[in-house]
Amino acid sequence: MSDVAVCVNCGAKNRLGAPPAGQVPVCGRCGHALPWLLSASDATFNAEVTASVPVLVDFWADWCGPCRVVAPVLEDLAREHAGKLKVVKLDVDRNPDAPGRYGVRSIPTLILFEKGRPAETWVGALPRGTLDAQLAPYLRT
Repeated sequence: MSDVAVCVNCGAKNRLGAPPAGQVPVCGRCGHALPWLLSASDATFNAEVTASVPVLVDFWADWCGPCRVVAPVLEDLAREHAGKLKVVKLDVDRNPDAPGRYGVRSIPTLILFEKGRPAETWVGALPRGTLDAQLAPYLRT
């Protein structure tokens, strides 16, 4: 996964860096909110789950079939909710500490964080409609 986001408004490629506190990443060309989808590690996990918007963390692994089913759904959610949701992917095989801290026993597990704290947990490959309904109360309009 690349930490480069394509603007859904103008198509420009933007490198995702940490935006200023309380802000979301925006396109350098047009100023439109960018899809915020990136990878994390045990070392960067705490910083990544603390954001000005809800953060949906996908605990996954390469060998996991249901994880591969969920991945494009999460990419779509990041694009659709640009500026309202941050999606973070954490490979559990390469990063065992964060999953252990949050009791991840099965993958895919999705944990929604608000202000760095877990708010909701979903286990399994949820259908898009179910995930939309579960996320709706947390997304600013």
